[in-house]
Amino acid sequence: MGKLLYGPFGAEFQFDDRLLAHLQVVIGAKLRRHESFFFTWRDDASVGDGRSAIWISPSIPLYFKYHGSKTPEINREWLEVLSASANSSTGLQVLEEPHASHTPHHMAQHHGAIGNGHARSR
Repeated sequence: MGKLLYGPFGAEFQFDDRLLAHLQVVIGAKLRRHESFFFTWRDDASVGDGRSAIWISPSIPLYFKYHGSKTPEINREWLEVLSASANSSTGLQVLEEPHASHTPHHMAQHHGAIGNGHARSR
C-alpha cells in the first residue's frame, strides 16, 4: 500500500501502488495546467465505509509514497477514464481499472486509502 500525503500537516491516504501511480499521472497533469479540482473516493469499511473528498490545488503540497520499488505499468485506457472524471464537474473519482486482470483498484482508505477503491486515513 502506497500513500498520498496531503496538505501542510501530511494527512495520509493509503492507496494500492498501481492505483497511486495512475492518480499521480492524472493529478500531475491537472496541476501542471494550474487546475484545481475535487478528488473523491469510497472509504474502506474500517473507517466507516463512507466517502471522502479533498480539494486538490497547486498551492497544497502533495507527496506520493510508494510501498514497492518497481514502477507499475501504466494502463492508458485507465488514464483516459480517470482523466475524463477529473475534467468533469464532479472532479476526479477513483474508478475501477478497465480490462483489469487483477483485483479492482477503485477504492481507497483514508489515513490511507486502500487499492480496492476504499480509503483509510490517519
